[in-house]
Amino acid sequence: MRMFKVGDMAVYPAHGVGVIEAIETREVMGSEQPFYVMKILGNNATIMIPQGSAQFVGLRDIISEEEIPVVYKILREKSIAVDKQTWNKRYKEYWEKIKTGSVYEIAEVLRDLFTLKVDKDLSFGERKMMDTAKNLLIREISIASDCEETEVEENLNAIFTA
Repeated sequence: MRMFKVGDMAVYPAHGVGVIEAIETREVMGSEQPFYVMKILGNNATIMIPQGSAQFVGLRDIISEEEIPVVYKILREKSIAVDKQTWNKRYKEYWEKIKTGSVYEIAEVLRDLFTLKVDKDLSFGERKMMDTAKNLLIREISIASDCEETEVEENLNAIFTA
């Protein structure tokens, strides 16, 4: 199990990239437990994650630069069949993928919603989810590749307008 240190960047599922700002001990049900105190970069929210369950909740390292082409490959896949189920079933399924915290699952959600958007109007929830997936990817890829978020966003837009 990976132990994070103060100053480490990590990804918390559905919230995105954050910085471990502190490791604090708190009393929970009569026993002392260490917690990661993490500030999420996108919205400055602070989350406390019990160290012992960090792996279980999906706290993970940022992807490596070598993994970025795999994300772009997923986004470029054009021969996918988008499920024709009702929007609320699709929404639930996509939200489960985002909650995994997997950058690959998030890329699939973004790709599928973008593909769907070509044929029909997305529901408000789906548009919001598409923005969430896009922002999660932009922030993580920009940190992994050490480049500006605007540059990553241009790359993503180029993939979908190609």
